[in-house]
Amino acid sequence: MNWITNYVRPKINSLFSRREMPENLWTKCDECGTMLFHRELSDNLNVCPSCGHHMGISPRDRFTALFDGGVFSEVKVPAPIADPLQFRDQKRYPERMKAAQRDTGETEAMLVGEGEIGRTPIVAAAQDFSFMGGSMGMYVGNAIIAAAERAVERKCPLILFSAAGGARMQEGILSLMQMPRTTVAIQMLREARLPYIVVLTHPTTGGVTASYAMLGDVQIAEPNALICFAGPRVIEQTIREKLPEGFQRAEYLLDHGMLDRVTPRTKMRDELIIIVRMLMREPPAIRGDLPAPADEPALAAPEAPPEATPAAPKA
Repeated sequence: MNWITNYVRPKINSLFSRREMPENLWTKCDECGTMLFHRELSDNLNVCPSCGHHMGISPRDRFTALFDGGVFSEVKVPAPIADPLQFRDQKRYPERMKAAQRDTGETEAMLVGEGEIGRTPIVAAAQDFSFMGGSMGMYVGNAIIAAAERAVERKCPLILFSAAGGARMQEGILSLMQMPRTTVAIQMLREARLPYIVVLTHPTTGGVTASYAMLGDVQIAEPNALICFAGPRVIEQTIREKLPEGFQRAEYLLDHGMLDRVTPRTKMRDELIIIVRMLMREPPAIRGDLPAPADEPALAAPEAPPEATPAAPKA
């Protein structure tokens, strides 16, 4: 009996047992519940093909889809003091930072890169909501200043993708100071007469909305993105009234004049190319990967051979 129990039964079970599948191959859409294969979802920039719901996307994946050929170089951002307030709640602040860095593979909540879109040089900055809620700390302030300075140096536009839950409480007043700092950085672009374009993604809230996220020359949002200072639940509890349907969503803000465009992520690159080249007074981009061929001068017609001189008659 032991032989059957210990050897034969496990052998049979191993032959007929269901093979385990990796957990990261399929993703369930939060909106419609459709199970999406990871490659299909990645090819569609984390947008559900069934209902168009926009899921979160990392700054690196966003930049890969944005820049020509997915090629960009990172702009160096000065590192701030690691733990200026020695803050501790359930965990110490450095421990939370290490956990976020381990989970996301990034140093901080904002990535700055430079490259070309549609053969037009730009500087881009993108927040990562998966890194401590994309919270605005001293590093994010330094990143925006570095991006603005680099854009002024290269004389090119700055495009910023916002996604944040507000200021980072672990840095206290130092976090709130990034609101005026980033406002001054945007003013540098204005004085240099360079475009500043903001793409608001889900969610953009708190002090980020009260500063650099709403100062763009052109304000674009992804569909159904939550954009606000205080959330709808807080407002409802304060005024004790039911808010309108879709309140503080991108489409509602567009109807009420707070935004210029609401553009799906899959069409964002083409729209940004048009806007950037228009604001930089450049001609429309040439479709295709290669630039337009240079106009070649027309070939000159070959010269006619000189006519032969008739020989003199002999005497």
